[in-house]
Parts: sequence; structure tokens; C-alpha cells
Amino acid sequence: MLYKKLYDGKKVPVIGLGTWTMGGEEQRDTSRDKECIYAIKKALEIGYTLIDTAEMYGAGHTEELVGIAIEGFNREKLFITSKVWSTNLKYDDVFRSFDGSLRRMKIDYIDLYLIHWPNPEIPMEETFRALNKLADQGLVRYVGVSNFDVEQMIEAQKLSSTPLACNQVEYNILHREPEKNGVLDFCQKNGMILTTWKPLDRKNVLANRTIIRVARKYNATPAQIALNWLIRKENVVTIPMSLKEVHLWENFNAADLKLEDIDLKLLDELEKEQL
Repeated sequence: MLYKKLYDGKKVPVIGLGTWTMGGEEQRDTSRDKECIYAIKKALEIGYTLIDTAEMYGAGHTEELVGIAIEGFNREKLFITSKVWSTNLKYDDVFRSFDGSLRRMKIDYIDLYLIHWPNPEIPMEETFRALNKLADQGLVRYVGVSNFDVEQMIEAQKLSSTPLACNQVEYNILHREPEKNGVLDFCQKNGMILTTWKPLDRKNVLANRTIIRVARKYNATPAQIALNWLIRKENVVTIPMSLKEVHLWENFNAADLKLEDIDLKLLDELEKEQL
């Protein structure tokens, strides 16, 4: 596994496990609990150490599944990310959300805690007053944001008592918005990790003929090519979700591919073909 460094030198794996839709989307769904718990446990057995979740996922149920799955594993070897929802960004609400996440996952700290989405109705100063206190108390080891643009990241930087560690945004081989709006460049220049959600966009990415052709050359899958393209970018890590063991292995091993420059250039040009 390859690693990227946070601002203080802490290493995080370039490929982690996303948990969106495990345990439901906006609503709680217990119909696949056994399958979800098995998938998270299997991922940890394979060697995943980065787990990404949020209080909003499954209305909190996803965090409960994470808590069940990580029992018996060495907590200090795990890097757990969770997020406070956009309606819970007032000072007292941040603490309630945070305590709820700890309780559901049965842990006593969160490695990386993110503002899930910015909320213009709640002053960012109020949110960071709470996040700074959590960081000062050691309950949160790193603070970050999600779905923030450059202007919002600049404001967040000014308000955070610790360096911003991460911005989590949608980014994949066919969706290059972070390259166009300056978010990727800002993260790279400011020592922030950019974590990509929806890295595989299966309807489009995995059906792309160029990606399929490159995958055949390396005896790999289209998903592995798409993930490898992402993690070759400076400061970029990604968190694909899968419930199937074969895909968990597939995603994990994507980091081992070594694509030739000619193929990386071909993949870099892909988005232009979609216009």
C-alpha cells in the first residue's frame, strides 16, 4: 500500500474504505447489516486501515455498523474519519454530533473529523470554536472539511487552531471539477490531503472504452486503472465503497499498479473526449 503524508508527517493510506449506503442512505436500513459488517471486517483483514463514515449515513446506523465491525481490531492502527452534518454546525450541536459518533462507533476519539457540507446559515466561526476545542482536548486528532470551495477553505484555515488536514470532494477520472476550480491546487500547495468521493462512478468510468483498453494492457480491471490514476496525483487519496470481497481486494491492489507515462497521458486526456 502507498501512503500520503498529512501536514505533520502522519501517513495515511492512499486507498481506504468508504461506507456510504452501508446501513442506508439518509434513512436507517438494517436489511443488509450482516453483509455490511462482514465487508468492513474483511476489509480490515485484507489490510485496509482507513475507514470513512459520517453521522448522516444511514441516519447514524452506518457508524453503528463500523463500531461493531472494528471490535477486536487494534484501534491505534486504524484511521477513522467521520463528519458532522451541515444542520449540526452550531457550537452545542457539534458536540452533540461528535458524542453521538463516538457512542455509535464505541471509540473514544476520531482521527479526522470533517464538516460534511458548508452551511451559509451558520457562521463558520461558531463551528470552528467547537472543533478547536475538540482538537485541543485530543478528542479529534485532525480537523478538515468536505465539499468546500477555495474561498471557504481559506476562511476555514483562518478559523482553525490546527492546520486543515483534508478536503473531501467529488473527483474521478471523468469528473475533474477540483482541477478546474482550484481546489486540488490549493490542497497541494497548503499541505492538505484531498480525499475523493465517488471515485468510480460505475455508470460512466467503468464503461469507458479507453479505460477498458488500458486495463487490458496491464491485466487489471477498469476500477483499478481509475483508482490508480487518482492516487498518482499529489496529495490525493480515495475511499471506494464495496460490499464484495473480490472488489475489496481489487481496490486495495490498485495501488500496486505502475502505469507508463504514455498511458497516464492518455487517461489525462479522457475528460476532453466527454465534451
